[in-house]
Amino acid sequence: MNNLLLTNIKQLTGITENSTTVKKGKTQGEVQVLDNAYLVIRNGIIQDFGPMSECPSTELTHHDCSQKLVMPMYVDSHTHLVFANSRSDEMKMRLHGKSYQEIADAGGGILNSAKKLHDMSEQQLYDDAHLRLEQVIKSGTGAIEIKSGYGLNIEDEMKMLRVIRVLKQLSPIPIKSTFLGAHAVPEEFKNNKAAYMYLVCNEMLPRIAGENLADFIDIFCETGYFDLDDLKQIIEAGDKYGIKAKVHVNQFNSFGAVQLACTHGALSVDHLEVMKEEDYIALEKSNTLATALPLCSLFLDIPYTPGKDLIKRNIPLVIASDFNPGSAPSSNLNLAFGLACSQMKLTPEEAFNALTYNAAFAMEVQDEVGSIQIGKKANLIITKPANGLEDIPYWFGESLISSVIV
Repeated sequence: MNNLLLTNIKQLTGITENSTTVKKGKTQGEVQVLDNAYLVIRNGIIQDFGPMSECPSTELTHHDCSQKLVMPMYVDSHTHLVFANSRSDEMKMRLHGKSYQEIADAGGGILNSAKKLHDMSEQQLYDDAHLRLEQVIKSGTGAIEIKSGYGLNIEDEMKMLRVIRVLKQLSPIPIKSTFLGAHAVPEEFKNNKAAYMYLVCNEMLPRIAGENLADFIDIFCETGYFDLDDLKQIIEAGDKYGIKAKVHVNQFNSFGAVQLACTHGALSVDHLEVMKEEDYIALEKSNTLATALPLCSLFLDIPYTPGKDLIKRNIPLVIASDFNPGSAPSSNLNLAFGLACSQMKLTPEEAFNALTYNAAFAMEVQDEVGSIQIGKKANLIITKPANGLEDIPYWFGESLISSVIV
């Protein structure tokens, strides 16, 4: 639907005049709406909108949106959508009392995904990822970041990133790719992590950058995986190639990763389930975005990111899915919206901005998507009949989406 006139929109939600600064503090909870509105789409771009009293006569196909909301599609700035098969067996292990780390120590976790991916052809990997992407779009996501990180060697990491590149080329929504070679230490390097870090930074990254396969770089900075020296090394290696960092930190422990990432100009720090005072202070003094992943908290039964505290301290909050086969096997941002309100105690407006407008900044696609703005892509959600934005998190186990436009 590249050319369309939406009419009788009950509430046009998420309007902006420009997208120059993130929303934080008080503005995180501000959402501009227009009741009884129209919206014009030409060539897939928002050309015009306004009150129905000013609706133009046009040759465009009309779509009646009576009793429905129209809003920007979600922006998912943290996913692991490309992977080989599920890890549902690990859920059974967890239900029998095994911890995340105990499962990893038993050969599960990220290394399990890497073994499965190694044995899968690039074509099959693409076919599976393409089906997932189609479902992601149907569920309301209109831009997505996808990480590597289940390769853990040069051939398989590049295989993943090539799959992401093809998805980029064929997808109707914006996609950004992230190189996550430092996701876990492979078995053959378990006694020599420094050698693996050398491989990631001095052999993998130059080839990946040379083929323009990565928009961002990432690392899983956590006890038992990678430490502060590794984090600094990854960020500085990315800087050499002009590749910004979006990093996993503070999922289970807080030991200085947020401070280091902020000091070195990371675009975002993601997870943040465990926060100390010094972490808040570092974010307050930086331009780094804070990304919460409530679907992971739900699935692993770990604390939720203290999103309300972040907002109170004037730190811009983003919410993403963390879609992956181990700790968050869901891409459903409608559910994430509900969890953000019920578990993180955000208002619907705060959560909405975290899932759309701010999330676009966390992918550097704020000029394309994330709000209702003239000139942006018409990647839109049309809801079922609804009272207002609050209906989406209220019906947390349902989808209020009638259709999407991409």
